[in-house]
Amino acid sequence: MADLTALTRQALEEVARSTDLAALEETRVRWLGKKGTLTERLKSLGALSAAERPAAGALINEAKERLQAAIEARRETLGREEIERRLGAGRIDVTLPGRGEELGGLHPVTKARLRIETLFRRAGFDVASGPEIEDDFHNFGALNFTPDHPARAMHDTFYFPDGRLLRTHTSPVQIRALRERGAPLAVIAPGRVYRCDSDMTHSPMFHQLEGLAVGENINFANMKAVLHGFLQAFFERDLAMRLRPSFFPFTEPSAEVDMSCVFCDGKGCRTCKHTGWLEISGCGMVHPNVLRASGVDPERYTGYAFGAGIDRLAMLRYGVNDLRLFFENDLRFLRQFGSFGA
Repeated sequence: MADLTALTRQALEEVARSTDLAALEETRVRWLGKKGTLTERLKSLGALSAAERPAAGALINEAKERLQAAIEARRETLGREEIERRLGAGRIDVTLPGRGEELGGLHPVTKARLRIETLFRRAGFDVASGPEIEDDFHNFGALNFTPDHPARAMHDTFYFPDGRLLRTHTSPVQIRALRERGAPLAVIAPGRVYRCDSDMTHSPMFHQLEGLAVGENINFANMKAVLHGFLQAFFERDLAMRLRPSFFPFTEPSAEVDMSCVFCDGKGCRTCKHTGWLEISGCGMVHPNVLRASGVDPERYTGYAFGAGIDRLAMLRYGVNDLRLFFENDLRFLRQFGSFGA
């Protein structure tokens, strides 16, 4: 124990000479670690007599406390110096000229949606919206889906425990619009919809356009003229259009809408599977049961409805061959669409 004072002085000097945190940690371990010099002194107390141990133990603990306090103080000093060094190395000259800022741009799907809204507003349609979490009545029941219809299946639809669901189409908006505003009415309803599907042409979340016009003496020819005019305006070219008989629970009669391929002008290519036609929409005259469920008299009013995928329209307009590119947020892809404007 005679050399304890000298050892303490030596340890304090080593702490003071530590020039960085790594060296300081080595000093701490050498003196206060499990096999450190002062720790070994504590272990040697067993060799002393019972009368000598308390005083010797107190001296060693006092030395350890002094050394620990010196280490903490040095650590704080070295840490402050390190921060100042980093700040000095990373100093910015605020007098330098700016590098400029790159303008953000609209997502291609957003650009397509805004273009669609503009075109239909010019045709006299309002833009309506509705909740993305729907109930069974608005998403299925009021649209004439039978209780056992496959679209209600769990593998097609995202259900919540309380029976509500993520809407599978924007058609519920037409029910809400008719029940709130009544007829006559002309609206489109663009928005996000959800289905259990995912591949290069399908996404579990995608964007759909719903169109509805209800009034007196509205007929199939009115719908055909509106759809043909929209497609030509949206793609900014002359396009042929045809209607093929189909079936939807909420329209009768129903049809699929095909347009001439925008890539080969109807001559036939890989995109249109060499048919010259691209399926673009579904449409039909609103089923009387849907009008009744919406509080509209089907004896007085008729109407047409149509639905199309906004993502698919955007893919065809911008020449994108994989739907997933729209949702990967790759700036190399998004920069190709420029800045603001539709």
